[in-house]
Amino acid sequence: MTDTMTASPGRDSRLPWAGLLALFTAAFTAVMTELLPAGLLPRMAEALDVPEARVGFLVTGYAVAATLAAIPLTALVRGLRRRPVLVTALSGFALLNAVTAVSSWYPLTFAARLLAGVMGGLLWAMLVGYAARMVPAERRGRAIAIVSAGITVALCAGLPAGAALAAALGWRSAFAGLACVAAGLVAWVLWKVPDFPGEPAGERTPLRRVAAAPGVRVVLGTTALVLVGHQAVYTYLAPLAELSGTAATSVVLLVFGAGTVAGIWATGAVIDRRPRGALLVVLAVLVAVMPLLGGPGWTPVVAVALWGAAFGGVPTLLQTALVHAAGPGHADVATSMQTTVYNAGIAAGSLTGGLVLESAGAAALPWTALPLLACALVAAVVARRHAFPRQAAAERD
Repeated sequence: MTDTMTASPGRDSRLPWAGLLALFTAAFTAVMTELLPAGLLPRMAEALDVPEARVGFLVTGYAVAATLAAIPLTALVRGLRRRPVLVTALSGFALLNAVTAVSSWYPLTFAARLLAGVMGGLLWAMLVGYAARMVPAERRGRAIAIVSAGITVALCAGLPAGAALAAALGWRSAFAGLACVAAGLVAWVLWKVPDFPGEPAGERTPLRRVAAAPGVRVVLGTTALVLVGHQAVYTYLAPLAELSGTAATSVVLLVFGAGTVAGIWATGAVIDRRPRGALLVVLAVLVAVMPLLGGPGWTPVVAVALWGAAFGGVPTLLQTALVHAAGPGHADVATSMQTTVYNAGIAAGSLTGGLVLESAGAAALPWTALPLLACALVAAVVARRHAFPRQAAAERD
């Protein structure tokens, strides 16, 4: 079965901005829901009468629930129409953020975070495939880039704004605001986001066959290498920045965030014409800048800017490659696997970086990431037929 939204090259190729921006906002809301407690530790700890570390577990619990739920829950709802599933996930965010906003009992707050993580795992598995089905094949990469930009905007602007709101009006107002955004987003999705059919029972490809499709495992493996390498350094950017003493950690983080914005914009401009070339360039930049992060003077700051610009394009490029490898009809299942790989890579990278920091110091972190990123670059260079072809692979179902 070929998706009618992506099958006709002659179809009007203008982007459905209203629908794509709704998905962009969904990505923004999911990142804010997951990470906001990290910026509100003292206030939430006092209100919930627990140590700050236990408030940190609210982020951990969300991430673990999202990791464990993504694949099985996506498989469970494969046969259902897409928009009701999307609306259910967003309604869950609205309800569970509201519960977090009013709860003064830590066990209830933790339970709400676990359920929010389940909704997050389902949502992340849907967003990329949804964007791919909303546009013609020749605009698919740009559509995915637009949706993925919601992540960067949340990290660069949303989280600081949420922390500022919490400082002015209390931390509960930040979660109440997220609940309102999610509730409004439900109406937006019902108004502007098209519905798509689920997979009929007789036509559902088993998960193992989707994973075995040519190129899928290579893309997932490359994703793992990049995420472990990146996170091993990024998690401990503060002690690494202190080595040079040139700029404060907050400035370095701002430089990285600005770089990611530029990287997403540049990726969106070229991804539909040069997906393979763009991926090779950003991976090569990641490899090149790692040794510079421990350099003298302003060299690390410049390296961080280039690192941010390169990494800003990586998620979109890898997600687009996965959709092409699996076919748009299997995008939800494939991206649920990628969601699991992302979260596992973040956890493994953070753990690896922590062990290296304790045993060898911050200067060793870039050299730990370097071989992982170099292997990712080699994999992208070699896998030119199915995983990372010069042009988009022919669509499959």
